[in-house]
Parts: sequence; C-alpha cells; structure tokens
Amino acid sequence: MKHVIRVIVPGFLAGWLAWGACFVRAAEPPPLPPATASQLPPWRGFNLLEKFQRDRDAPFREQDFQIIRELGFNFVRLPMDYRIWIEDGDWNRFREQPLREIDQAVAWGEQYGIHVQLNFHRAPGYTVARPAEAKSLWEDGEAQRVCAAHWAMFARRYRGIPNPRLSFNLLNEPAEIEPEVHGAVVRKLVAAIRAEDPDRLIVVDGRSWGQRPALEVADLGVAQATRGYTPSDVTHYRASWMQGADRFPTPRWPRVQGDGTLYAPHKTDVDDEARRPLVIAGPFDQAAELRMHVMIVSDQATLVVRADGQTVWEKRFVSGPGEGEWKHAEYREAWNIYQNTYDRSYRAEIPGGTRQVELAVVGGDWLQISELGLRLPESEEDTVTLRPGWNRPTAQLRYQPAAPGGPFLGDIQEDRQWLWETTIEPWRQAQRQGIGVMVGEFGCHRYTPHPVVLAWMEDCLENWQRAGWGWALWNLRGSFGILDSGREDVEYEDFHGHQLDRELLELLQRYR
Repeated sequence: MKHVIRVIVPGFLAGWLAWGACFVRAAEPPPLPPATASQLPPWRGFNLLEKFQRDRDAPFREQDFQIIRELGFNFVRLPMDYRIWIEDGDWNRFREQPLREIDQAVAWGEQYGIHVQLNFHRAPGYTVARPAEAKSLWEDGEAQRVCAAHWAMFARRYRGIPNPRLSFNLLNEPAEIEPEVHGAVVRKLVAAIRAEDPDRLIVVDGRSWGQRPALEVADLGVAQATRGYTPSDVTHYRASWMQGADRFPTPRWPRVQGDGTLYAPHKTDVDDEARRPLVIAGPFDQAAELRMHVMIVSDQATLVVRADGQTVWEKRFVSGPGEGEWKHAEYREAWNIYQNTYDRSYRAEIPGGTRQVELAVVGGDWLQISELGLRLPESEEDTVTLRPGWNRPTAQLRYQPAAPGGPFLGDIQEDRQWLWETTIEPWRQAQRQGIGVMVGEFGCHRYTPHPVVLAWMEDCLENWQRAGWGWALWNLRGSFGILDSGREDVEYEDFHGHQLDRELLELLQRYR
C-alpha cells in the first residue's frame, strides 16, 4: 500500500507555531466540494462533542475522523463551549492548549477529506443550555465585544484555509429573538470575522431554535442552518434535559396529528378551538372499549365520555400532595395549585351503534390525554398518540379500521409531506434570496423506538435530499448516534471497538 507523508509547515496556522506536525495516511482523500454562502454543498456527517460542555472537555479523537471517512461521510460540526479556552474564567484571555486541540481537529479534517465547521454552542453572553450566561449577548455591549473578539481570534488563527475545508457557525439556535436585535448582533460578529479573514464561509442558525430563517441578515452573504427535531416529542422522547419530555407519549411515525389537552369551558385564556371536545367519529357498529391514558391533571378536572351526546362515563380528578392515583405530585407555586402526573389509563364502554364519541372536561381546569385505545370484540386494540400541546385545536379523529392509513384518521397526517410543508417550505424564501441552507443538527434520542427512528428519519432524509440540503447527525458516538447509542431495541455490531447500529448507518448511507 502506498503511503504519503504530509508535513504541515509551521506557521501555516497560527495555532501550529508551537507544535508543527506531520501525519501519515494511506491515500489522498476525495476532494471536498466547493462551498459558498449561496450554494452549500450536500455535506453529510456528524457533530463531535468533545468540547460541547466545559465539564466534559477532551481532545478530539482522530479515530472519529477515520471512521467518518471510512463510512463515506464528509462533514463534522464542532459545537463548543467558549469557557474551555478562556483563562481562569477571564473571557478576555485565551488558553493555548485547548485551541491547539481544535487546531488538531481542523488538521484531521484536511487529512481525511472532511469539512470542519466550528460552532459556538455556548458563546460569551449566550447559550441555550443551563446555567444561563451572566450577561446577555443580545443586550450587553461588553458581551457583544467579547464574542466578536473570540470569533476574530479564530478567524486570524485559520486565515486562508479554503472554505471547502472550514466554515464558522456563529451561535447555536437563537431562541425567540426579535429580528432587529438578532440582526444587529450577527452583523457585529460577521464584521469581526471578515476584518481578519474577508472570505471566510459563515453559517447563521435560524431563529426560534433554528426553525425560522433569519431574513434580516440576508444581505450579509452568509448561509443559514436549520434543525431536524420536528416533532420534538418524537425526537426528544424521555430526554432528561428537555422539560416535560418524560411525559411525552410513546412516539409513532407516521401518525395522525392531534392534541390531547382538554380544557374546562370557562378557560377563556385559550382559543375556542382548544376548548372543543375531543371527537372520535365512527360509526361503531359493535360495542367497543375506549382506553384513555391520562398524563397531567391541573388542579382538578371532571372528564366525561359521551356516546352520541349521552354520558357513558365520568370521573372527577383532583390533584394534591402526597400519594394518590398519580405517579408524581408537583406543586406549582405561581398558581398555588398541584399539577400531578397520573400516567395511567382509564376505560369506558362505548355502546354498539354509536356514531360519534366525545371526550370533554366539563369542570375544573385542564388535563392531558396522551393516548387513546379502541378495542372491538375479539380484536387487538388500536391506538393513537396525542400531543401535549397548549392552546391548540383539540384532536378531531375518525376511526376507520379498514381505511388506508387507518385505523385513526384526521384532517392532518404527520408524515413526509407534512414534514416538507412544516420544515422545508419556510426556508424556500431564504433559498430564493440566494441563501444556502443546511441542517446543522438532527436525530432521535435513544428512547424513541428504533422502528420509529428509522421511519421518521427516512422521511427527513428524503426531503433534505429533494431540497439539496446537507445535514449532520447530532452525535457520531452517543444517544443520537450510530455508535454506542445505548438503545435497548437494537442488535449492535462490533466496529472498531464500538457498538454499531448497522440499520441506522445503512439508512444514512443511502442518502449520502
């Protein structure tokens, strides 16, 4: 086998002045595609998390780059915490050692033919994580100055590295920030980078956690990134860092769209459509058993089931302290009430010949139903999951076991076309304005059932391929990844000392 020795000339990167290096590799990697802000290439790859959080800081791993290349991918995003490279908490002073470790990742990108994208997941004055920053990047002039100085440092350090090899992703998932506020900060950061490296490829995450294009910076000549986490109750099922994820119903895909939060009639702080009864249209020629899985009850709520307008079942739920029917009691000081998690099922008999079933809260506050089940005589139970939305139209369902796509149908089905309309179409205007688009993160947490992961992900990948977008799975190794995910419903395969999810890998490879 032919080996090529490449010597990295000291001084080619500012960060290599102290340690020039040489690398041995088996063959030249394939050339990376051109990359411009108006036309991002169809990158395919992964996020690497060695510098994602200060308390888990570690050098990047060469093996990750070797594996990514071996499997046929060409992109890594490095979400980073700025506190890792500052000196003793002083955000104006930089430590060289962690910066050299980032240099090494950039070098491995060149060695293995992989584009490297640097991202400030936690920037001076900004984070979506906890704890919050002491000063706000959106409001504080010093935070803006320091954040711009950090990006300027990286721009100097990597000046001249071609854009096919390296890009900068400014801030991870700005939240509900006013466009003019967001735009003003982005302009300062872009100006600081371009003062050091005028041609650097810059990618800006969309607002609303990456869901909405930032058209207020369309004139800056920057690309933009969205996210692949829709719907979040599928992708983040039981994710410990996401509030309420432990109360999400077991995900399914595709599925009928329906919200299961039922409100008392006097709840005037929600829309009329949210106060409608939950409807299941039949007809039910035979008697049926209806199962309702109740999750959260706010204070108290009286739930009734009606068959063609006649009450066939009624129960008053009362949340309080201590032990009870619920699994978890939670006092909400802001309202001086308990909002308890019941997480248990209740059953009602539906008479044969019923044409329509209604579920309604007729008194109290509100409750959430996460799943409905219907069982006909001598049949398996049919189920449908309901989303835990707030102030959203209540589910209006049709029960048609023999219908294509049944047994539960609704006005809106969450499927590939729904994903296109929900997550792709909002970005078409940005593309029409000459903005290149990519998906900086996507994936499903380890507790989402594996068949659901594969079905949902294929719909996303098909859409992104059709749109011409690149993408990066949230991890290579870890709970979203193809390696060492810890899923309990996967048959793993030993691969370079890791546990490989072969089915997930082959799905990704089909859309390279």
